[in-house]
Amino acid sequence: MNTTVPKRKIPNNDVHALSDPGRGWGMYKIRTFLVILSFLLIIPVTSAPAADVTARELIESCWDYMRGRASESLVDMTIHRPEWERTMTIRAWTRGRSDSLFFIQAPPKDKGNATLKKGNDMWTYNPKVNRVIKLPPSMMSQSWMGSDFSNNDLAKSDSIIQDYDHTIETTHTHQGMTVYVIKSMPRPAAPVVWGMQQITLREDFILLEQTFYDEDLQPVKKMTTRDIAPLGGKLFPSVWKMFKTDTPDAYTLLEYRSLTFTNDLPDRLFTRSSLKNPPR
Repeated sequence: MNTTVPKRKIPNNDVHALSDPGRGWGMYKIRTFLVILSFLLIIPVTSAPAADVTARELIESCWDYMRGRASESLVDMTIHRPEWERTMTIRAWTRGRSDSLFFIQAPPKDKGNATLKKGNDMWTYNPKVNRVIKLPPSMMSQSWMGSDFSNNDLAKSDSIIQDYDHTIETTHTHQGMTVYVIKSMPRPAAPVVWGMQQITLREDFILLEQTFYDEDLQPVKKMTTRDIAPLGGKLFPSVWKMFKTDTPDAYTLLEYRSLTFTNDLPDRLFTRSSLKNPPR
């Protein structure tokens, strides 16, 4: 039986192939491989979230995202108890990680109360006695205006960045996004009251939960966020809830009416004179 071997197809423009068919076929295959390789090298590769991202980087990015470079907001704060409930309207300005000014607009009996945090220092103003009082560090963790938020909580203090070491405990996926659960332990001799904090945040740096533990590592209170939607030009949780873990039916809600992020705010805003005369 005669077997006919198919002839190789040799590129017409390969002069080496015409003189040496074996060599031409080898050169053709090499050139084809190089063309395919160069094509692969120019295909954009979609990168997954960096596997070596650190817990500290996540915390810093989260706090910077939530505060922005500077911001102005109008917020309703509702203090809920099983027997009663009251709501205050607050204007707030923040700059960087540590400067904040809060001014109560309503109700009339609370109007004019104000709080200034600049760096590590904090002052309050009570219009009824017309006095500005500087708070000692020991009072930073105390309740603000009778709510479940402390002075530090309301200012979103950067103490969590400066005074704690962070470790990623677990990760999981929710609604197509990676969610990080981070354990934050106080550094030796750090001036903090919490024995541990546990922070849950999304890969886009939106804070979901923050749990505060005592020195025996027992949970004391928890903050949660919800209603994540475009606000101030980016996704932001419009409702924040703080409650003690042993009395979850007593809580405080922060509900954003408006939020504007900006590149900067003037120095004169974050002064003690602004406590008595906030911007209109």
